[in-house]
Amino acid sequence: MSQIQALLKEMEQEAATTRKMLSRIPEDKYDWQPHPKSMKLIRLATHVAELPGWVTMTLNTSELDFSKGQYSPAVLNNATELMDYFESTLADGKQRLESATPAEMEETWVLRDGETVFVSQTKAEFIRSSYSQIVHHRAQLGVYLRLLDIPIPGSYGPSADEY
Repeated sequence: MSQIQALLKEMEQEAATTRKMLSRIPEDKYDWQPHPKSMKLIRLATHVAELPGWVTMTLNTSELDFSKGQYSPAVLNNATELMDYFESTLADGKQRLESATPAEMEETWVLRDGETVFVSQTKAEFIRSSYSQIVHHRAQLGVYLRLLDIPIPGSYGPSADEY
């Protein structure tokens, strides 16, 4: 299996779990946050939903520099918009990854804030890192849901709420 095929397979596997998690986000709790330093629930859910689109951004650019204002999160107002946004970023990311070349995957990609470089990796490595970000932030969503007493769906097997 090629690197691109493996990344496509992993993207689809993680999408199934992400759909389940995002579908549990209650609209009446969008502004809730567990701590003042934490993101609001809708901002965290939006970030999870946007991350498949980072595949496209990575393949179409050489960097993301936060100091240049190149990043602006979507504003979502309801569950339908959240799920539609996720499906859109997923479809876009998959389509772009399917058209990627092995040479393109080896180009360098940088995540920075001005002179501060957070990450400098090959595009393939950063795409894989963005998948890890999906898992990381999806786990944060699970904590938010648990604190709100909302049943958590299983990720890689059943959750305690599914027994």
